[in-house]
Amino acid sequence: GIRRVSGNFLRLSAAMSLLAVVAGCNSSNPSDSLAVNPPAAQANAVTPVVQANCPTVTVLDANAVHRVYAGGAKDDPQKLAYQVSLSDTTRSCTANESTLTVNVLAQGRLVPGPMAKPGRVTVPIRVTVKDGDGEIFGETTNFAIDLPAGAAGTQFIFNYDHVAIPNGPGGAPRSVSVYIGFAEQGAKAKTKRR
Repeated sequence: GIRRVSGNFLRLSAAMSLLAVVAGCNSSNPSDSLAVNPPAAQANAVTPVVQANCPTVTVLDANAVHRVYAGGAKDDPQKLAYQVSLSDTTRSCTANESTLTVNVLAQGRLVPGPMAKPGRVTVPIRVTVKDGDGEIFGETTNFAIDLPAGAAGTQFIFNYDHVAIPNGPGGAPRSVSVYIGFAEQGAKAKTKRR
């Protein structure tokens, strides 16, 4: 009976150490290792490039709200056509030897104002990557949102899947950060439909 128990114990401890190694490679967050199950661990172990650092996405407070007024008015609540805001964000990363690609998702809300008209509106959303103080990537997308009739407003998901960051050993440098916010009026932008 003793031999069988020790054999099982050895197999179990070998499996646990494999799980710990795989979980440690796939995440910079130690608590994530608790959620790894063996089939997923074996599948992940085959991936040739494992990213260690997937930069977080931060909504810039100063650019988190975009207001549009009717007739060119400014800061007049009675002339507000609509207000758009960005809130929660998430992201995922894929990597090859030279580039870390970040897929950025942000949840937003469009709220009509007193001068709102139902229809499609376009808002300039800018995704920026900074390494320290220097900008290494930036692009503005004219994002189309359908404003429904009525006073309820609508929620939307903004998805930008091609933020490209130079990749190094262990993923993007820790000094790299991804930001999202509304672009200043008049910025050149690419149009994207929802």
